Amino acid sequence: MSLILLQILNGLQYGLLLFLAASGLTLVFGILGIINLAHGAFYMLGAYAALTLTARLGDIFLALAAGIPLAFAFGAAIEWLFIRHLYKRDHLQQVLLTFALILVFNEIQQTVWGNYPLSIPMPSYLSSSISLTADLGYPVYRLALMAICIVLALVMMFVIQNTRAGRLIRAAESNPEMVEALGFDSRILFRIVFATGAALAAAAGILAAPVESAYPGIGDRVLIISFVVVVIGGIGSIRGAFLGSLLIGLADAFGKVFVPKFSSVLIYALMALVLVLRPSGLFGRQ
Repeated sequence: MSLILLQILNGLQYGLLLFLAASGLTLVFGILGIINLAHGAFYMLGAYAALTLTARLGDIFLALAAGIPLAFAFGAAIEWLFIRHLYKRDHLQQVLLTFALILVFNEIQQTVWGNYPLSIPMPSYLSSSISLTADLGYPVYRLALMAICIVLALVMMFVIQNTRAGRLIRAAESNPEMVEALGFDSRILFRIVFATGAALAAAAGILAAPVESAYPGIGDRVLIISFVVVVIGGIGSIRGAFLGSLLIGLADAFGKVFVPKFSSVLIYALMALVLVLRPSGLFGRQ
């Protein structure tokens, strides 16, 4: 029972962190129709930015508070410079341009931070563990990470579903001409959506940095798994991304313990099963 409880917590922690990254991708993919291969690179830059910001500010949560608006501004600049030209182009051109951005971001990472793994210290006040059972403890930082991810998820769902900005974004997805006719600039809305996706990916990277460290290529696997989440949950569905992330997190955690040789296969088997039973995803539109 101790082992099962530990893996449930590990699965939830991984799933909630994955949701932050994947929700940004599902917003960009579902609302803007952009296949953004550079999404994982925002996660990587967030992890490395955590190193610099923590060194300057002295705390990972201060780094998070500073890193989110910086990532939002950076994402908005990338959208203005490159992504806005892709909305009416085919997916091949989207793939080629965003893949080029991966190469550019990788060069920036190597130039600024080098090619070696770098560790980010946890806050001293969260470096302890709490006792779950007589013989089982769990790091306080991981619990704090889960709590922050839940808060950010609730805020994002509330904004998308219950605010005027969220309604405008959803309207711009289905009928941008009508939004323009009502006096709103859909280009600004799309820029906000893309920048939000970049900020969410960077926030996930910042929070994960004390647990995983920062190393070259850290965003590659996050990109692949985020696409799996989008497929399982349904394109454009935040609820689907949340449930899909938790399913993947738990499958990964239990797979590494009970079927370690096939743990990586379980995630893709889960995606295949969902595609067979519900081709549009758990909460996707037909």
